[in-house]
Amino acid sequence: MMVPGGLLASPEKSDDPASLPRKRVLFFTKSSGYEHSVIKDPSKPFTAFPGSAVPGLSFQVLKTLGARNNIEFVFSKDGSLFKPAYLAQFDAFFFYTTGDLTEAGTDGNPPMTAEGKAAFLQAVFEGKGFIGTHSATDTFHSPGGKDIKGDRFRSDGDNADPYIKMIGGEFIRHGQQQPSHLIVVDPKFPGIISVPTDNRMLEEWYTMKNFASNLHVLLVQDTSGMTGPDYARPNYPSTWARMYGQGRVFYTNLGHRDDVWASPMFQAILVGGIDWALGRVDSDVAPNIDRAAPRAGELQAVAGP
Repeated sequence: MMVPGGLLASPEKSDDPASLPRKRVLFFTKSSGYEHSVIKDPSKPFTAFPGSAVPGLSFQVLKTLGARNNIEFVFSKDGSLFKPAYLAQFDAFFFYTTGDLTEAGTDGNPPMTAEGKAAFLQAVFEGKGFIGTHSATDTFHSPGGKDIKGDRFRSDGDNADPYIKMIGGEFIRHGQQQPSHLIVVDPKFPGIISVPTDNRMLEEWYTMKNFASNLHVLLVQDTSGMTGPDYARPNYPSTWARMYGQGRVFYTNLGHRDDVWASPMFQAILVGGIDWALGRVDSDVAPNIDRAAPRAGELQAVAGP
C-alpha cells in the first residue's frame, strides 16, 4: 500500500487512520522560559497581544488530529512525572517547551529531576519516538546560555547539552515575524508533499545552530529576502528527521502562530512527522544536511543584546 508521497507504508499503516492500533503520545508543554500563548492553559488568565495565538489552541488541534488518527494525546506540564514507569506508558513524546526543564521557571509547574531528564533521553535512545515543534529547540541550552551577550551565536559542538544532541539543533534567537519561503528537500517524507514549492507564510522564524551531522533535512529556511540581521546567514535546516539510537526524532521550527496551527499544511506536516516517529510509516532518512544546507554552520553576526 502507498501513502502520500509514494512511500511504502509499514504493515501497520491503513487507508483509514482511525482504524490503526491506538498510540499514546505525551504532549509536554512546560515552559521554564518564555511561555507561548498557543500552549498556555486556557483556564488561566491571559492577556492577548498583537499576533498572539489563542490560548490552548495547540491542545484543540491535537485533540482533533488524535481523534482522526487514533492517537491519544496526554497533555501535561508536570516535569516531576518523568520517571521510567511513567515514560514507559507512551509510544512517543511531543515537546513544545522552553528553558531548563529541571527548573520551575516561568510557568511555575513542577520541574524534571536530573534523573528524570536522563530517563527520558534513554527512553528515546532505546526506541521511543520524539516530536518537537517550534521552541522545542529553545530547551536545555548548551553551556553559556542566552543571557550572555552574543554567546548564543557560538557553536558548542561536542559540548552541546545532551538534549540538544538528541533533538538535532539548538535555537539561537528570532527576528521580527515576516513571510518567508521554505525549500522542500524531501517531498517523499510523510506530510511534506503538502508543502507547495512556492509556499510563503508568515511565522516567527527561529535561527539555529549545533545541527547534528546525521540530520535528514526535509525543509530548508530560505534566508534570501528575509529582513533583519538574525537572518543574515546562509540557508539552514527548518524541519528534519533523524535517528537517535533506536529512537525516531522529528522536529519543525513551525508552530508559533495560531494561523499556522490552524493551517492544513502544518497539520499535514505534523501528522506525517508523528506517524513516522511512531513507526507507522517508514522513510529513507539518510543524512543529507551536507547537500541540503551545506553552509548551515555559518552563523549570523551578533545582533544586539
